[in-house]
Order: sequence, then structure tokens, then C-alpha cells
Amino acid sequence: MNKWNSFLIKVLIIAFFSGFTSCSNSQSKRGNKKHAPLTLDETIEMNRRMVDNEQNEIARYVKENNLNLKASETGLWYHIDEAGSGSLIQAGKVVTLAYKVSLLDGTICYSSDSTGYKTFLVGQGGVESGLEEGVLLLKKGSHATFIMPPHLAHGLIGDSEKIPARAILHYEVTVIDVKNK
Repeated sequence: MNKWNSFLIKVLIIAFFSGFTSCSNSQSKRGNKKHAPLTLDETIEMNRRMVDNEQNEIARYVKENNLNLKASETGLWYHIDEAGSGSLIQAGKVVTLAYKVSLLDGTICYSSDSTGYKTFLVGQGGVESGLEEGVLLLKKGSHATFIMPPHLAHGLIGDSEKIPARAILHYEVTVIDVKNK
């Protein structure tokens, strides 16, 4: 997720909670308090439930489609279909990927066939954090499948083009090239 999307998510969250708080404050002044602002513990619990639900949805998808994927500690699901050669990709390398991004229902959002290869400097942001994490498991020539929950992809708001809000993404990637910066 790029810095702009991250900034937008933070602004939306602040705006949401500010609006929620101001509504509660104005109602309490009238003596008709209907909604109290969420406490930090309630917010954490709500986020935990959302992440749990997303992980359950991914697990169900993996099982239904008979996929052999592992889950990382962050929630990235992955399988390395072809190992590639050389050493593992490291932060600071420039990586070029052939890719296809789709929703779990099979809707293709983006692919290198239509938009060209994706090239980025690993460890510098500018791409989904799940993609950054995933490429660190790969070598030149590797082919892998990643399933990214929203918090590792486009988050609460999507990308305002083809990826909807809170979308779980299915990535297929092939490492075309790895270079020094």
C-alpha cells in the first residue's frame, strides 16, 4: 500500500471517530445520548474480529479450492510454486514481476498482461506490504501465489479503481528480474 493510501486511511479513521465523538457530544448535551464513542479496547476488539473474519474467509477459500498455502505471522498466505534460482531477494534490490491480481471471486483487477511488469525497490514502500513481504521469500525465476488480507493490501478503502474496500486479494507473481539499486 502506498504512502498516499496509508495517509487516506488514517484521515478516514480520524474523520470517522471525530464525527462519531462530535455526534455523541452534541447528543449528550441534549440529554439524549444514543451512541458513546468507542473505547480503545472496543476499537482493538473490533479490529481483531475483522482480521479473524478475514483469515477465516481466506482459510475457507484455500480449503474449497484445494490450495496448498501457508500463513505467515502477519496474515499473508503464500505458496512458492517454482523455487527460482540464486539467493533470496533482499531489501534494497530492484525487483521486476509479472503478476495477476484478482479478487477471491476470480475477478481480475490488474495484470502485467494489461499494465506491464511491476518494478519496485524492495523495502521502500510504494507497493502493498503483503507484496513486499512475499517477494522476500522468492528468488529470480520464482513463481508464487499470495493471498493478502486487506491490512496487507489496499486496506479499508480499496484503490478507488478496481479493488473494492476491504478486499482480500489473490496474487500470482513470477520474478522476472532482480537487480541492485
